[in-house]
Amino acid sequence: QVQLVESGGGLVQAGGSLRLACTASGSIFSINAMGWYRQAPGKQRELVATITSGGLRNYEDSVKGRFTISRDNAKNTVNLRMNNLKPEDTAVYYCKANMGFLATWGQGTQVTVSS
Repeated sequence: QVQLVESGGGLVQAGGSLRLACTASGSIFSINAMGWYRQAPGKQRELVATITSGGLRNYEDSVKGRFTISRDNAKNTVNLRMNNLKPEDTAVYYCKANMGFLATWGQGTQVTVSS
């Protein structure tokens, strides 16, 4: 069993930056890829960025060039550096850990960007 704890959300002005952090505990040896997703009010949850244990990264088009996902396997953490934030980035951001067919989600952290 894997547990995920997220931190770093908050309220920022447009153009500002935030860094989200997700720390995994439990059966961390079973984790393959990790990622960040987000869900805005009235919208479906969407992929933001993923990273494999080998460091391969994938980004949703709207955040590419602004967001950076990174992973520290030794510390069992995955981070999301968000630069040049826009009001449309406002959402609850969720950390996800993939273990084969299984997946574990974090509790979510609110990111609000004001204009």
